[in-house]
Amino acid sequence: MNRNDQQFMAQKIRTQYMEKENTEIDELRTLDARVKRPANIFAYIFGSVSAIIMGAGMSLVMTDIGGKLGITNTLLPGIIIGVVGLGMALLNYPVYKKFLKCRKKKYSEQIIALSEKIINEN
Repeated sequence: MNRNDQQFMAQKIRTQYMEKENTEIDELRTLDARVKRPANIFAYIFGSVSAIIMGAGMSLVMTDIGGKLGITNTLLPGIIIGVVGLGMALLNYPVYKKFLKCRKKKYSEQIIALSEKIINEN
């Protein structure tokens, strides 16, 4: 490693241990994350659950799991469970958009005021 590389690495490590001052742009990023993160978490969890439900219905129809569970005719319950999971998966995006819209409405005044302040300072 040459001298410049060593200095760069030392500076990079040093910045990790220095206290960072909280700037307005950091606050704006925090507010933006506060708006989007709950909607994203909801969408990921709801989408995963709906995919599992749809897969359970498909498995019930296509395998002999129903027989091991004591269900003699697995076609109808499997189709119903699969369609419920599919319906949930189809509803995921509209529900996510509605949830995000409500969050944006809640925090819009703060974000707009802070972004205006940052824009007008520069």
